[in-house]
Amino acid sequence: MKILLAVDGSEHSDRVAAHVVKLARSCAEHQIVLLNVQAPIDAPEVLGHMPASEIEAMQQTRGGDAMESARAILDAAGISYEPEVALGEIAETIVRRAGESASDAIILGTHGMGSLRSALTGSVTAAVIRLAPCPVTVVK
Repeated sequence: MKILLAVDGSEHSDRVAAHVVKLARSCAEHQIVLLNVQAPIDAPEVLGHMPASEIEAMQQTRGGDAMESARAILDAAGISYEPEVALGEIAETIVRRAGESASDAIILGTHGMGSLRSALTGSVTAAVIRLAPCPVTVVK
């Protein structure tokens, strides 16, 4: 089973990673793609003062930081995975990467970081469910 595990660095993402550990232990053959998606930066004050390469490097760093906790959970359990930071619209990128990686399932959380981000991530989760080409598991 190939699982796309989408995380954002929130406490909910830790619960999602712990759930994937349980699934991986019950499935002899599994592959996990650990994905964080960084939304495009459209702030003129950033775009006008930083080269695109620096903005992308900053987003890659933020994505790596957002995966740190999930990586620690998977590493502690001895579960192998492929980490990836992608740039783009969050729901669409999760769904696109699931298709490109031939994932059998997408697993993600219901909420993200902070109250405003929770509302946004809730809509991201709904969009992933609507757009996904494969089953989606939402962990509370």
